[in-house]
Parts: sequence; structure tokens; C-alpha cells
Amino acid sequence: MHPPRGNGGQSITAQLGPTNTGKTYRAVERMLQHGSGMIGLPLRLLAREVYDRVTARVGEGAVALVTGEEKRVPPRPRYWVCTVEAMPAEREVDFVAVDEIQLCGHSERGHVFTDRLLHGRGRQETWFLGAETIRPILERLVPTAVLDRRPRLSRLHGAGSLPLRGLPPRTAVVAFSAGAVYGLAERLRVRRGGAAVVLGALSPRARNAQVALYQAGEVDYLVATDAIGMGLNMDVDCVAFAELSKFDGRQTRELDEAELAQIAGRAGRHHNDGRFATLAPLPPLSAAVTHAIEDHRFPVQRRILWRSRDLDTSSVDALTASLRQRPFAACLELQDRAEDARALARLRQDGEVMAHARDAESVGLLWEVCQIPDYRQLQLDDHFQLLRAVFLQLRGSRQRLADDWIRRHVDPLDDAQGDIDTLLARMAFIRTWTYITHHTRWVNDARAWQERARAIEDRLSDALHDRLVARFVDPASRRTRSRGPRDGSLGEQLRAVVPLAETRREEADLSDSIPRWIDGLVEAAHERFRLDDAGRILDGDRVLARLAAGVDRLRPEVTLLVDDLHAGQRLRLHRRLVAWTRDWVAQLLAPLRDERLASLGPAGRGLCYQLEQGLGTVLVADACEQVGALAPSDRSAFGRAGVRVGQHVVFSASLLQPAALRDRTLLCQAEMGRRLESARSHAVSFLPSSEVSDASYAAMGFPVIGGRAIRADLVETVASRVASGARPAEIARRLGCYPDEVEPIRRAFAPSRGCSRC
Repeated sequence: MHPPRGNGGQSITAQLGPTNTGKTYRAVERMLQHGSGMIGLPLRLLAREVYDRVTARVGEGAVALVTGEEKRVPPRPRYWVCTVEAMPAEREVDFVAVDEIQLCGHSERGHVFTDRLLHGRGRQETWFLGAETIRPILERLVPTAVLDRRPRLSRLHGAGSLPLRGLPPRTAVVAFSAGAVYGLAERLRVRRGGAAVVLGALSPRARNAQVALYQAGEVDYLVATDAIGMGLNMDVDCVAFAELSKFDGRQTRELDEAELAQIAGRAGRHHNDGRFATLAPLPPLSAAVTHAIEDHRFPVQRRILWRSRDLDTSSVDALTASLRQRPFAACLELQDRAEDARALARLRQDGEVMAHARDAESVGLLWEVCQIPDYRQLQLDDHFQLLRAVFLQLRGSRQRLADDWIRRHVDPLDDAQGDIDTLLARMAFIRTWTYITHHTRWVNDARAWQERARAIEDRLSDALHDRLVARFVDPASRRTRSRGPRDGSLGEQLRAVVPLAETRREEADLSDSIPRWIDGLVEAAHERFRLDDAGRILDGDRVLARLAAGVDRLRPEVTLLVDDLHAGQRLRLHRRLVAWTRDWVAQLLAPLRDERLASLGPAGRGLCYQLEQGLGTVLVADACEQVGALAPSDRSAFGRAGVRVGQHVVFSASLLQPAALRDRTLLCQAEMGRRLESARSHAVSFLPSSEVSDASYAAMGFPVIGGRAIRADLVETVASRVASGARPAEIARRLGCYPDEVEPIRRAFAPSRGCSRC
């Protein structure tokens, strides 16, 4: 039985409401307020979008991205961005969020979302995000949850039925099969100049390139499947349904009101109202359906899908029986359509497989193999042959997949020739191999195979984008516009959009130069970039950007200095470099995030926060309350981490090394928006400029005492020499100054300057 996991004193909140309520945005913001967190999202495209957003805030070193086909896990991530299926349930974090929780009712994936609903919990806080329709289920299964209804930020209005020629710019036309999408895109090319295309089968790289084409205003229309319905953020004014029914894996059925609303809700962003319509010759939606979508009122969910998580792998029969275990509540419906269970049922019929699945270890392995997704959407027998071969090799003498066997399957996929459907088929198959190679126990040199699979997907993605543009965009109509989101958040990134080629030959030339070059930078390792003394970010000798003032000293902005990029390329490069700066800052401040400081009390944590804001230096006069309240254990922890708590200054010794002093200067330089003389690592003190604040000099590692900037580690030494009555000449030698400059410093260290509480 699987009753829901108790909250154990943790906070559980359900943010419920229609699309465009900011639920996902708030969940990400809330996660970042915790020391660690995990968010599960319904699509890998959305996971990648959120990953890009979070890494731009905290750096790639702090964030893991885990989907079925992509795993980017740094050594010590604090935040995990995942697809719901890929959430590492065994990992404990402070905050957990699951998006689109109403998918508990999905006919194929529902049991996974239900498992997260029942058992996914953060140590301190848990959020579920979804539609209002899931409310009765939450009240029944998670009675301690606080249910918060979120209103939509803008209105949705029905617009009847529109002809193709009457579609307004910034319209997304929705169909439910690749053939229908292609046909609509071709009609828009002939009549309206072209369209970008978004299919669920696209890789994040190809999808981003298509969306950038649309977002930059190079085309006015987007043709998509219902892949756009799950939170992908685009500037859409109108959604037009070209179809109202879809094949759901078993049969073709009409979409219900809630499904239509999920897609129609992509129209309108933030406070801009949106419209939805059908595409002629489809008749308009009925008045009842239209009003339901406009008012966000739909029948509630009464049952959701469930499957036991306590699987018995002692034998194949026992595993099958546990998959058929009955639910513990009437609102739960047994999941009997899951792809992995169907694969297991088929493999049970194979005598050779059953001969190798005789104990708990081998049955557990068989179940792992059954979970290899069928990205190609093949007939089950074709997919079964692959699963069978994988299992039998893993149970063979080598207990690994043979390199030659993998190569025979992978090599033919490394071919960027062919039409759109051919490239999509290859891309789907390489996704399967990416999934397989991320099981490091299954393959030799897993890292090399993962890189090979990723490189192939990238090449196929680039070729697919080129084919989509060539087929569905009229070069004569393709135009240059600088169009950013209406909230202005991307205005700087999208400010310069250059004309793309007007002939296919020019398009091919461009795709072989700038886009590939940018893609290489976007995927580059941290070590590829460096900063010069002017605060410019370089790739080798190529200048890419410069640091600029951001929201605070620890989060500088990045201003691109690269010309001849279109909007999508600028946005991707900007995000990558912002993420790089966050990692760079995290590396600089690593001594203040030492594990030995994890046990600090409230006063110690407060002082540590001030040290971070001061880049490793704090004047005791500015932190008197925290220093005075430090417990002996706090002082010991600081000492073990290399932090000196003195009478006049608190500083990290590691952050006074030459490289750290340079980086601290660059951060202050970005904050002030002007070139600063580097805090000279060989100097122990110098005369400060009147144009630079004392706070900035302290952050550079040289607090200003008595009109002179003194390296933080010498402040206490000089203070003690002053207190002992040392002659001005001796103090001058220590500071590298003239004796007649010492008197203001002596006065600054007079007892009246201190604080008796410290």
C-alpha cells in the first residue's frame, strides 16, 4: 500500500490556476531562496529553459540538469532541474516543486506524477503547481497542503473562426500531427512569408533555433503541436486551432475543454491579453467551450493514475504481480498502459530472456532495460528487439554492451543529409542511445559515448533547423527586426538583429560559420573563457563581452561585444556568459562557503553573509552586532576556514591572494561602471582615489584607515604596533609609506574608534 508521505512538519503548498499565472516563475524564485532544491518539469524543453534561467542566476556549478537524455551534474550541485520522470527521488533537498501536477491523470505518464504527489517532499518545503482541476485530488490525498489559487495575469478572449489570410501577426497555429504541421507551415510560407515550427520531437537546440526565428520577428507565425502547451514561453498574441482532435496512442479523440485551454493559454504574456480561435474551415468553438476557456472553469479530476512503487524483483512473475497491485484509494486508477510494463510483458514471452532472468539482480536489470524509452515510436516488436539485445548482452560474459555493436547502430545516425522526416527519425534514435549511454554500468567509456551521441544530436539539430528554414520560410520575406519580449527583460540581448541570407546559398554559408561558432561557445567548458584586466570576457584572443553593473556586486551583468549575430544567437551567448560569471564568482567566494562554516550559529551566518557581500573583508565597525554575538564555536569554525576575526577587521586570508585581489577589483569595477586601478597585489597600502568609495576599496581587500587603503591582513598588525607605541618610521616601513603619512592612521586606531561590545 502507498498512503501519501506525511509532511513531518514541512510546508506543502499547491499553487493552482490557469496558464500565465507565474506559477513556475514563483516556484523557481522560491527554490533559490533555499540552500538546496529540486524542480520537476513536464518536458525536457521546459527543463532546459528553466536550467538556463537558474544558471544565469547562480552559475552552472550550482545546478544539475537531469532529463532522460541529458545529464549535467557538477560535483556539488545545490539545485536540480529535471523532467518529472528523471527526478532523483533518493536525493534529499530543502525544497521540492513539481510542475503541471494535473498530469497525474495522463493516460501514460500519470503514475509518475502521482508518485511525486504522494512521495516527493522537500525537507523544509514542497510546492505542487498545476490546474485548478486537480483540487479535489489534493484535498483527498494531501490534506495538509495549503491550496492557493493563482489568477491569470491577463485575459483570454475567443475570436471565433479565422481564415489563414486573416491570422494576425504573432499567431501560433496548432495541429496534432507532423504532417498537418508541415502542411500548415507550407501554406503560411506561400501566403504569409513563412513560419517557425515547433514539434515535441525537436531537440532543445533545434527548438531554440526555431523559437529564436519567431521571437526575433523574422517570421510572424509559429506552427506547433501541443508541445507548446506546457509552459514554453513565447510572445504569442493569438492561438489558432487547425485541429480539435488527436491520436492519443490508442485512438483519435476530441480534446476536452481543459486540454484546449492549456494550449490556448499560450496566448498573451504577463499583462497582455490573448485571443484563441479555430482556423477556417473549422467552425468556431461552441459558446459553452469558449466561455469555459475564458473563465477557466472545467470539470474537476476525480481519478488519477497510480502504480505501486514497491516492486518485487525476486522473479519476473513477482515483478508483474507487483505492477498489478491494486491502489489504496478510490480516486486512484491502476496504470495499465505504461510503456515499460508493456515491454516487460513482451519480453516475458521470450525464452532466452527468461532463461537469464532468474534472480533478483537479473530481474532488476531487466526492469531497467524495459524503461528505455521508445523515442522512435516504433511498433513494440521493433523496440522489443532492441531491448532484448541490450539485456542479453548485459547478462553475457562481459556484462557490457559491445563497442562494435553500439558503433554499428550509432555510426549510421551521424549523417546530416536527408529530408526533415529522415533527420527527425535519426534524432529520435540518437536520443535512445543517449539514454542508454548514460547508464554508465552498461557501456565502456560512457563519457566518450555520451559526447559522441550529443555531438551527433547537435549536428542533426543544426541540419534540421536549416531544412525547416529552407522549406517553410520564404527568403524574400524574411526580414530583420529587433523585437524583444514586451516586458523588456530581454531588450539588451535582442537589441541587434542582423539580416540573414536571402538565398539558400548564403543561408548555408551563414549556418556554417556564425551559428556553429556560437553553438560551440554555448556548450563550451568553463575553462575556455577568461577575464582580462579591463573586465572583458575572452575566448582565446576573441573579445566576447564585458562585465557591467548588475543587481548587486555578486551578480554582474554581461554586455555582449560581438557583432553580426541574430537575436537568438545573442540570447544564447548572453545566457552562457552570465552563467559563466556566476560560476566565476562562486569559485572566488568558495573559501566563504567552506563546509566547515556549515554549523555556524545565527550571528556567524550573518557575519558570513556580510563577508560575501564584502568579497571577503568586513570592518568590525560595520558588523559590530554580529561580531559581538559570536559564540566560541563560531570563532573556531571561522579560524579553521581561514577567516580571521580581529579587533578592527574580519577577512578571509585566501581572498587576499593575488588572483583573488584581481577578481575582487574586477567585480567592483563592474559595479561602478568605470575602470579601476587594480588593487596591486604587491602593495601593502596606497593612497585611495577620492572618486572611489571606501566600501569599494574594502571590497577590493584594502579597507581605508586614516586616509590610506591598507591590505586587510595588515590592519590588525598595524593597529597592534600603534597600540604598543611604535615609532612612525617603523609603522611607515610596514605600510610602504612616508613617516609623515602615519599620524592620521595612528589617530584612526585610537581606542575611541572601537566598539566595546566587540
